[in-house]
Amino acid sequence: MAKFTVNPSRFDPYKNFKFRVKWNGAYVAGVSKVTALKRTTEMVEHREGGDPSSSHKSPGRTKYEAITMERGVTHDPEFEAWANKVWNFGNAQAAPDQRTLEVSLKDFRRDLIIDIFNEAGQKVISYKVFRAWVSEFTAQADLDANANAVLIQSIKIEHEGWIRDVEVKEPTESQFETLGT
Repeated sequence: MAKFTVNPSRFDPYKNFKFRVKWNGAYVAGVSKVTALKRTTEMVEHREGGDPSSSHKSPGRTKYEAITMERGVTHDPEFEAWANKVWNFGNAQAAPDQRTLEVSLKDFRRDLIIDIFNEAGQKVISYKVFRAWVSEFTAQADLDANANAVLIQSIKIEHEGWIRDVEVKEPTESQFETLGT
C-alpha cells in the first residue's frame, strides 16, 4: 500500500500523465513524454592484502542517463532553439563552404525542473536536473500519409545529475462536495 502522510486515506500512487517541464523560468509548451530519471553507481571491489579469500565493495563513479523529451510539433521554437545553442552554423550570411560550427558557450547548459501533479492539479513532486544540454534533436518523427498520429519532435538531454526538491511537500487533498449537501 502506498504511504501518504498528509493524506492517509489516499490509496493510489500518483499517475504518470500530469507533469510539466520548466527551463529558463517558464514551462515548455506541449511536452508529452519524459523518459525516466536514472542514475547508476559503479561498484569498486577491493581486497585487503592479508585476506585473500574475501573482498569488500564500495561505491565508485556515478553516471546519469540521458533524458529524452517528446512533444507535438507546434510553432513554439524552444526545443530547436536550445538544440541550436549546442550546434549552429555561424555567420549564416557566409557562403555554405565558409560557414563554421559554433557553440554558445555562455548558455548552452541550463537547469531544468520537472514538476509532477496529482489528479487535482496540485504539485506533489519536483525534480531539479543540473547543467543539462541537448545532445540530439529530432525536428519531426517520420512522416506517413497513412498514419493517424500527431507530428512529434524530440530532444535528448545530457546532464550532470538530478535531485528531488525536498521543499515540495505532500499537499492536503480536498474532498469534492456532492450536490445537495
